[in-house]
Amino acid sequence: MSDTVTIIGNVASDPLRNTTNRGDAVIRFRLASPHRWLDRSTGAWNEGDPNWYDVSAFRQLAENVRASLHTGDPVIVTGRLKVRRWEANGKSGTSVEIEADAIGHNLKHGASAFVKPHRAAAQDAVDRVPPQSDEEAPGADDRAADIDASWSVPATETSEETESSFPELIPT
Repeated sequence: MSDTVTIIGNVASDPLRNTTNRGDAVIRFRLASPHRWLDRSTGAWNEGDPNWYDVSAFRQLAENVRASLHTGDPVIVTGRLKVRRWEANGKSGTSVEIEADAIGHNLKHGASAFVKPHRAAAQDAVDRVPPQSDEEAPGADDRAADIDASWSVPATETSEETESSFPELIPT
């Protein structure tokens, strides 16, 4: 049994891409959901211990996450919650996992620009990026370079609309 949840937090580890046995893309990252509250008597924000989640995304969502998210990014994740008990090497614990249905930047903390990949370009990007495991994770610049060249803004969007909406995001 799994429950659908929405969690607000920060990407705590660089998203790592791998593939399933069937060849589907899968990406995993850690999500920290901090507990903050305002002490009205002092006016100071207090920090509690964060909740930690393992997030996984599959297929096209995985590729979009890989091209978009980096450690520290504020995000909103919606998906199926799975709580599992584990034992290994004399230790035991509980892991809390979210199989994501949707992931996006939390726009409360900044602006983000949406770029819809063309279907052929997105598949080409998937074909060109070799699978990686946790041991061989490249830096954020390496990941972005693999995907960025394949993505483009749809022809229906004009640069005037984009410049007026997000002037700080348009390179000059």
